[in-house]
Amino acid sequence: MSFDYSIIGKRIRKARENKGFTQEQLAESLSVSNVYVSKIERGKTPINLDRLSQICMVLEESPEYMIGGANHASEDYLRHEIITMLEGCSPEKIKLISSVIKPIIDYKEGPK
Repeated sequence: MSFDYSIIGKRIRKARENKGFTQEQLAESLSVSNVYVSKIERGKTPINLDRLSQICMVLEESPEYMIGGANHASEDYLRHEIITMLEGCSPEKIKLISSVIKPIIDYKEGPK
């Protein structure tokens, strides 16, 4: 299994910003350099699970979210993940995705 370090880095950056931390503050709490935090957030360096665990503890975020994007603590986690995925899509892909999900959304379920 391979990891997309750029996506993990974006999630780390977002969690850091949500906590109101600067890169310098996160680096200091991890006893690493600002450059290292910057590289992680940009996906320019692989991150091992020990370091990821430390980051998660500092940012009070789950490793499951950082790796896979699923934050099961939130009822609305899938909506957020779908929006995040759509942000990276071209207009052509958005149009295709829309054509696939529209019939699903419009489907009227009968009484159960």
